[in-house]
Amino acid sequence: MHKRVYFFIILFLLTACTPSTSSNISSLHSQKNISLTEKETDWIRPQITISTIGDILIHDRVYDDAWNGETYNFKPMLAAVADYLREADITVANQETIMGGESIGLSGYPNFNSPVEIGDALQDAGVDLITMANNHTLDRGEEAIQNAIAYYEEIGIPYTGSFKNTEDQAEIRVLETDQDISIAFLSYTYGTNGMAIPEGKSYLVNLIDRKQIKEEVEKADELADVTIVSLHFGVEEERMPDQEQKDLAQYAADLGVDVVIGHHPHVLQPIEWLEGEEGNQTLVAYSLGNFLSGQYAFYNRIGGIFEFDLVKKADEVVVQNPRFLPTFVEFEEEGDAISNVQVVPLEQESEEKIENLDEVLSEIYAHMTQWMPELDWIAKSN
Repeated sequence: MHKRVYFFIILFLLTACTPSTSSNISSLHSQKNISLTEKETDWIRPQITISTIGDILIHDRVYDDAWNGETYNFKPMLAAVADYLREADITVANQETIMGGESIGLSGYPNFNSPVEIGDALQDAGVDLITMANNHTLDRGEEAIQNAIAYYEEIGIPYTGSFKNTEDQAEIRVLETDQDISIAFLSYTYGTNGMAIPEGKSYLVNLIDRKQIKEEVEKADELADVTIVSLHFGVEEERMPDQEQKDLAQYAADLGVDVVIGHHPHVLQPIEWLEGEEGNQTLVAYSLGNFLSGQYAFYNRIGGIFEFDLVKKADEVVVQNPRFLPTFVEFEEEGDAISNVQVVPLEQESEEKIENLDEVLSEIYAHMTQWMPELDWIAKSN
């Protein structure tokens, strides 16, 4: 079984648009094909599942643990959760640390630069698209960004939020599926840790600018059935969204955005539905926390997999059935180093590593569902 998704980037010239040549990325994964036969569509509405995860935050202690003497192998770190990511038709990850590669020197906090091999691991685990707009995008300058983009293009993973030139920035990323459901992805960040964007190169990272967001959402709506916006915003370590996050999420809802995915606080924040000014419903996850990182604090080690379905009904596609699986970054501490880093479903963690695990699970469930009591928990993967 395998995913089959088609990636389109759409270039806008004035009010007209011309689709670029599509590239079939079905060969990226070999886990699932959910194409519906003609007989099946008689009684099943076409639908797909979207999966999103939090920050991929590669501290030096994480890539040190990935080093096997020959290369940086991150795949074992994601092995316990890969099946969940592969089961979705489209999986999206936020690459918090720029993937500039060894050629310019690897680095950790505060100015990150990660091995390109993390891209291979994400692809192997089922990730189909990368969001790149965050406060660390400019950590190692333009060269790191161009290196990362070149590698994503080499391995065939679409990206958004950071671009190689103006023309690239003007292209809306749209994924098409066998179920005739299309999704546009946009990505923006609140800032870049005070680092100035080089003059004339605003394409290097999308900032949260309401005018730009409005224009691009309107373009995306012309091209796709569903628009998903990733926003890098909020306050680090805060487990509840602040007023600015709420205002921006509501702004997106009023524009008609279907789903808002938040990043940056490095801890989980609740999920809710917002009503837009046209009566539309917008699904919002304010922060999905860290998915893979070397942060030590307990809540920094809890992230999650957020899923929802896109269901085609007559002439529209609606967002339904949001669900969540909390995850945990386990590792062993050895002085300043960590080892045996692995992302695991929180419910599968051992009592030896997390005391009172049932209480922790209950607390996380209550936290994530406080504004959405109907939020389901993702069942264990077979």
